Amino acid sequence: MGLAQLKQEIRKHADPAQAKNLMRFFKTGPGEYGEGDRFLGLTVPLQRAIARRHRDLPAADAEKLLASGVHEDRLIALMILIGLYDRGDDAARDAVVRIYLSNTARVNNWDLVDLSAPRLLGRHLADRDRGPLYRLARSRSLWERRIAIIATQAFIRMGDLDTTFAIAEVLLRDDQDLIHKAVGWMLREAGKKDRAAEERFLDRHAAAMPRTMLRYAIEKLPENKRSAYLAAGRPDRRRAGQRMPSPRKKSL
Repeated sequence: MGLAQLKQEIRKHADPAQAKNLMRFFKTGPGEYGEGDRFLGLTVPLQRAIARRHRDLPAADAEKLLASGVHEDRLIALMILIGLYDRGDDAARDAVVRIYLSNTARVNNWDLVDLSAPRLLGRHLADRDRGPLYRLARSRSLWERRIAIIATQAFIRMGDLDTTFAIAEVLLRDDQDLIHKAVGWMLREAGKKDRAAEERFLDRHAAAMPRTMLRYAIEKLPENKRSAYLAAGRPDRRRAGQRMPSPRKKSL
């Protein structure tokens, strides 16, 4: 089955009512982080089933699908690329990651990032130079910055925490809520592996961390620790009476 048949199958399952719900959920309105994204209304389990049926789609065709303006096309493309990476030899894996890094502009919502970044880029860089993550962490693109920190989940699972802490430090003063949540989440995951290491990071940086980032990071700590870090952290902007970011910068 080729790319044309795959697109036809995806569109056969379109659900306009569900598409409207997804467009609201993924913030596709003017000024929102998913502005302009289009949905067909397929469920994630259905998309996984379709990706499995088309698992042997060539990487070049998966790249073409990733260029689509339809969200489900891009998600299924990433699922197929992950499968090709999992089953591929070194050359095939290198090719998949080159496709991924050449198309980060299409990995442009949090579900796309969170699915793919650890399983493609993170796994690939586990025993390689991690310079690409630092370049992404300093990108002007919200999604590339999220890719950088979420990719480190692959290292956390191996007990390798240093890169997570280093990328988190780069992103400490990021102005996007989706980055605050992602960094806090990865710090929390790192703490599950080594709580003392997480606390050393928090001891150095809690005072500079955005409130959401800090709250996510300390979620699994004992109550007395959470209270102490919250007291040391930056005040909530609403409570401090400061001007909140414009709607364009607010995310869920």
